[in-house]
Amino acid sequence: MSEPGIRLPGDPPGGRKAVAVWSIGVAVYFVAVIFRTSLGVAGLDAAERFHVSASALSTFSILQLLVYAGMQIPVGLMVDRLGTKRVLTLGVVLFTVGQLAFALAPSYGMALAARALLGCGDAMTFISVLRLGTRWFPARRGPLVAQLAGLIGMGGNLVSTLVLSRMLHGLGWTAAFVGSSLAGVVVLVLLLLFLKDHPEGHEPPPVRQAQGPAFVRRQIAEAWREPGTRLGLWVHFTTQFPMMVFTLLWGMPFLVEAQGLSRAAAGELLTLTVLSSMTIGLVYGQVVARHHAARTPLALGTVTATALAWALTLGYPGESAPTALLVVLCVVLGTCGPASMIGFDFARPANPPERQGTASGIVNMGGFVASMTTLLAVGVLLDATGQNYRIAFCSIFVLEALGVTQILRLRRRAVRLESERLVASRVEAVHVPA
Repeated sequence: MSEPGIRLPGDPPGGRKAVAVWSIGVAVYFVAVIFRTSLGVAGLDAAERFHVSASALSTFSILQLLVYAGMQIPVGLMVDRLGTKRVLTLGVVLFTVGQLAFALAPSYGMALAARALLGCGDAMTFISVLRLGTRWFPARRGPLVAQLAGLIGMGGNLVSTLVLSRMLHGLGWTAAFVGSSLAGVVVLVLLLLFLKDHPEGHEPPPVRQAQGPAFVRRQIAEAWREPGTRLGLWVHFTTQFPMMVFTLLWGMPFLVEAQGLSRAAAGELLTLTVLSSMTIGLVYGQVVARHHAARTPLALGTVTATALAWALTLGYPGESAPTALLVVLCVVLGTCGPASMIGFDFARPANPPERQGTASGIVNMGGFVASMTTLLAVGVLLDATGQNYRIAFCSIFVLEALGVTQILRLRRRAVRLESERLVASRVEAVHVPA
């Protein structure tokens, strides 16, 4: 990454047109997050509609995230090969059809297939938006642009919590989900009419012609070989999943069934989590853009705060935790999303432009694998322990411990290599006209 005032060779110009084009991509991601998190406010309704247990209910989100995680590297390769517009277009079509099919599904099996289709389309959005940002904005804006994309995506979560939940209880299951799917049609039209992969004069280098299995293996291997890519994956793995598990599925049941809150009160706390994430995202983006050395302390500090908040909540001696403690928990969980974005900022400077999509896919896979694992663990433990949420949510600590171990193992080598490359880029940059 460059510092303010230093222009790297080939840096895009940024400006109003960049903001306009990038905004269309972010709007697609915004809608994808609405669809992704829609089950979080409909979990109890889904259990009643399809007559399923806790572990079966978690299968909805697990399958969706399994498809999402499994698609990350293929999508990264697609973005590097086909460009942002084509991949985003396919993604919009898939997640819109998936949301519509979920609205009309007559059975549990059909609903599972719909969530899988939605997860496939959703998987194509965020990596494409990250790639769009690197193509339209200068490198020094990378951390802030990525955080802003994540922040706006969190706005989609807010829409699910505030709008879709009211539609669900006011209009019913089918009308709410069919109505929400229309947002996918709107962003598809904007995407087809106005989005461009890159500004004029900043075309990417020609893609090598050899696109067979050997090329794919080499592309993945070269991205994985970089310590910055692996460090980014483990940062994403460790920081993202506590909030994802809470907002995607288990937050509402935990607050209502384990803590005795009304659905309205639980919805307000979920909203607080999203608002916290949006606020912290702006802070983290500014800090990382100006002080790269703060990346690891921010990530590890977030993990520590999250573990402490969960420990206090789950270990509270009363039958339920006090409201003040639940508020603290939700505010702290809001830091997880912004902290996970730091993972991309480790992978970005470690890989050349033609490998950015692949590297981002590897990083993005981390948090969703952790989320999928925890969603399954919580559902299984709830069924095995007679709905004991305290035991079920202790699975969070196991994955956090694993992730922290890997971050500490990789961080020094990754940062050293990045510093060496930055010095080399500064030498090259002084010969580039401003």
